[in-house]
Amino acid sequence: MKLLCLIFACLVCMAVRAEITLVDDTGATVRLFRPASRIVSLAPHITETLFAAGAADKVVGVVEYSDYPEAAKKIPRIGGYSRLDLEAIAALKPDLAIGWFSGNSPAHIEKIRALGIPVFLVQPYGLEDIAANLERFGRLAGTEKSANAAAQSFRTRLAQLRARYAQRPKVSVFYQVWHRPLTTIGGRQIISEVIRLCGGENVFADLTPLAPQVSIEAVLSRDPEAIVASGMGEARPEWLDEWRKWPSLTAVVRNNLFFIPPDLIQRPTPRLLDGALLLCEQLERARTRK
Repeated sequence: MKLLCLIFACLVCMAVRAEITLVDDTGATVRLFRPASRIVSLAPHITETLFAAGAADKVVGVVEYSDYPEAAKKIPRIGGYSRLDLEAIAALKPDLAIGWFSGNSPAHIEKIRALGIPVFLVQPYGLEDIAANLERFGRLAGTEKSANAAAQSFRTRLAQLRARYAQRPKVSVFYQVWHRPLTTIGGRQIISEVIRLCGGENVFADLTPLAPQVSIEAVLSRDPEAIVASGMGEARPEWLDEWRKWPSLTAVVRNNLFFIPPDLIQRPTPRLLDGALLLCEQLERARTRK
């Protein structure tokens, strides 16, 4: 009888240890009885971060444009991040969905929860949030060792970039997401922190929206020393050179019209530091042209 009681007590202790309780970025508490083994990712950057956290074999469904690493392309699709396919999600029988607070439809998130699927929402505003997400995804998926190592590597590289560039002479920067409508980034957007990391100043840091639309006149009045564009693909967008129509603009006078592939700067994943390095090097060139 004592042996049975001991075995029962051990089983209870194991169950308690296996249970996972985490608070997501909306303040909601998510509880799992055990690490998730069937995860659906509701945004491309979440897919990439899950892979970096060592949870690739736990991911059973991803949204469109989940194209990194290469293996992510082979995972079944569940729609786009802004138009999720709820039937496809339900058919995969996931035990966890990880979503993007500002990108996924709140109505879709509630419908996923109504199916009995726990949803963990993230909203990375800063670079440290990327490391934190690696750790949290590792805990949710039971891959803490790999995830914690990836987070430490990220923090080390971030510290190195900060030490090298953050205190360099300031360069005012206009970051252009798109041209029609003319779209930039506000002060809370994570790219704004990347600009600061490189010793730059976002000329629209005073704007609250993450991706505000601005006028050409507003850009001209703030007269940035550098214009950095991303676009939609790996090639430098032709519309970046449209700024040459205003030859008195400081960024044009100094030929500081730069491009960074969007996957390296607009996805809050560990690769964002690759984009940060490119930006830091570009702003260094801009400093030599003052």
